Amino acid sequence: MAIKVTMPRLSDTMTEGTVATWLKKVGDKISEGDILAEIETDKATMEFESFNEGTLLHIGIQAGETAPVDSLLAIIGNEGEDISALLAGGDAPAAEAPKAEAAPAAETKTETATPAKAATELPKGVVVVTMPRLSDTMTEGTVATWLKKVGDAVAEGDILAEIETDKATMEFESFNEGTLLYIGIQEGNTAPVDSLLAIIGPAGTDISGIAENYTTGGVATASTPATEEAKAAPAAEKATEAVADTSGGRILASPLAKKIASDKGIQLTQVKGSGENGRIVKSDIENFTPSSQPAAKVASDAKPQETAAAAPKVFVPAGEVFTEEIKNSQMRKIIAKRLAESLFTAPHYNLVIEVSMDEAMQARATINTVPDTKVSFNDMVIKACALALKKHPKINSQWKEDAIIINHHVNIGVAVAVEDGLVVPVLKFTDAMSLSQIGSSVRDLAGRAKNKKLGPQEMEGSTFTVSNLGMFGITEFNSIINQPNSAILSVGAIVEKPVVKNGQIVVGNTMMLSLACDHRTIDGATGAQFLQTLKQYIESPVTMLA
Repeated sequence: MAIKVTMPRLSDTMTEGTVATWLKKVGDKISEGDILAEIETDKATMEFESFNEGTLLHIGIQAGETAPVDSLLAIIGNEGEDISALLAGGDAPAAEAPKAEAAPAAETKTETATPAKAATELPKGVVVVTMPRLSDTMTEGTVATWLKKVGDAVAEGDILAEIETDKATMEFESFNEGTLLYIGIQEGNTAPVDSLLAIIGPAGTDISGIAENYTTGGVATASTPATEEAKAAPAAEKATEAVADTSGGRILASPLAKKIASDKGIQLTQVKGSGENGRIVKSDIENFTPSSQPAAKVASDAKPQETAAAAPKVFVPAGEVFTEEIKNSQMRKIIAKRLAESLFTAPHYNLVIEVSMDEAMQARATINTVPDTKVSFNDMVIKACALALKKHPKINSQWKEDAIIINHHVNIGVAVAVEDGLVVPVLKFTDAMSLSQIGSSVRDLAGRAKNKKLGPQEMEGSTFTVSNLGMFGITEFNSIINQPNSAILSVGAIVEKPVVKNGQIVVGNTMMLSLACDHRTIDGATGAQFLQTLKQYIESPVTMLA
């Protein structure tokens, strides 16, 4: 069945987009993941990929033209399919569509603008909201927190929920306004992209049958009638309030508020939220003053048996088996899947080299005397890698079954540890950046990564990766390649130890570097030559200015 593809909303402030270039033409075969076009937003020109497969039957917005978000961009379907019914409600004239054979009457029904497929037409003003695809690799998402409940008024731009993807927990905002009539995926549940997430429409609208008949790929989504959701909402709200007073309840708080509270050792149960629905926000944590009064009041009001039940277990007696099960987050699942795929598909080997850091330490100290300048050793390693990759482009490559892709642009990914796992924000065109630019960019990306504020586009497109555990005192380690990269550099701690210089034993500072390579693309000698060049840059930082 033909599918209408609309102008996507590729940024939070985007209201219209311009088609910079079409990479497919009418009649071309489309596979899921193929790049259809390059679309210019208010912030950048981005590649727009297809989430469907079939034949490109119609182009609604020509290259160079601008149109509002949700305008008809293209139609994808079966070759020869009749799309006249879809065009009748679209933005483009039917004459632009290729001639098609008559299709059976059952296939000529007009689809709604939403992905939902229902047995009946949607009531006026009702919109089906589906699980969004928030990253290029996301196939399913987990609802971490609902910030709205059934019956709440929703304005365009309101945050509906926090959704956990394979890369980060992101706030999902509404592009529609109305009343939240139905919730299809409860907190903590995981569902595929395009599953029924919610239904929004005018208050009091009868939506019976919509959720029951909604399908994703022909499979009905299990659901609860909206009327039952509405009835259950008050009771659920009370239950949430009751649970929030105990140690096991879910607290509504923004990711940034949770992070700051964790850093400061503040219990969220003690903080009163000033945000929507009592949600705890950053300012609540920053203005919080610890007090023993609330805890004392709860203890005095509680019944003896309740106080005993709520008391934390102080110790585990000898001989008691004690285990704890932690549900795998979406990020942890994807990390496990990708690292296993990388290790078992790419033949890894590691090359290790020791680098003298004496001159680098002196150079860094001098650079950091410049006002408003802060450069770390990791920044110097990243800069040296970028320059070395330009001299050894085979390291900056990726494997495909029929070819090896050599990247002549340098985008270095920097591994950052976050609460739920590991993310790799990317420094685009690193070789063109100065040391101070690298330093400020890494600090910005790392800070936002830990606060779960990175956009998916900021974690895409790396050609090489650097992982540094030196700040934890790790002197040497081997990393698993971050595919589709062909190599990853592991950076250890700087160690003061006896070294031989000019035939004399003196005290020196050294650092171990380990390069993990994909043997399909990088031979041992090529990897060794790259490390030699890298060593020269780090040991003589002045050469990085040449």
